[in-house]
Amino acid sequence: MGAKGEAVAARYYQKQGFTLYAHNFRCRMGELDLVLTRGDLLVVAEVKSRASVRFAQPREAVDRAKQRRLVLSCRYLLTRLPRADWKIRFDVVEVTPRAQGGYEVRCFPGAFGAEAF
Repeated sequence: MGAKGEAVAARYYQKQGFTLYAHNFRCRMGELDLVLTRGDLLVVAEVKSRASVRFAQPREAVDRAKQRRLVLSCRYLLTRLPRADWKIRFDVVEVTPRAQGGYEVRCFPGAFGAEAF
C-alpha cells in the first residue's frame, strides 16, 4: 500500500505543476517520501497510506518525533542541492482507497514547520 500511495500522491502533485525531485530520499537521519519543486518552493511530502481509516487517520502517524526526523533529513538534503534559497513546506498526504475504486488524496499543506527543531 505504501508504494502505491506514494505514486498516487506524486501524480497528485504533478497535476498541480510540481516536479518530482526525489522519491524515497534516504540518509542516516531518515527518509523523505517525496521531494517536489515548483518555482522556488520545495515541498517535502510525508505520505501515509492506509487501507482503512477505521481506527485512526493516517496523518496521526506523523508525530513530533517523525516530524523531527523529516526536518533533519531535509536539512541534510539541502546541503546537497545547488540552490540555497528554497521556500520549504512540509506537507502530510493521506491516501486511502475509495469504495467505488481509485484513491482519495487528502493533502495538508504546511502540516508542520521546521522552526521548533
